[in-house]
Amino acid sequence: MPLDFTKHFVAVPTEFKLRNNTGCSWKVTVKLMNGRVTLDQGWATYAAVHQIKIGYMVTFKLLTPDTFKVIIFDDDGVEVVNKCGKHDEAFAAKK
Repeated sequence: MPLDFTKHFVAVPTEFKLRNNTGCSWKVTVKLMNGRVTLDQGWATYAAVHQIKIGYMVTFKLLTPDTFKVIIFDDDGVEVVNKCGKHDEAFAAKK
């Protein structure tokens, strides 16, 4: 996350929910790395299940202090719509 963005938090949460365009939510943890807040546990699984590839653009919109809406665009700029499928239950966010 850009440092300018993290300045909007009194304290950056240690965990976020990522909500996609079909309403599915995933839990990811964040950690400080090289002076930046980065997505950590859960992100690799999210990226793999949603088939995010090099060249794709991923946007994050803060919905609540701990929830991002995530929209994925392929390398042609077309929004990728992913249905909820089987994924690692350890990282699935409880509604």
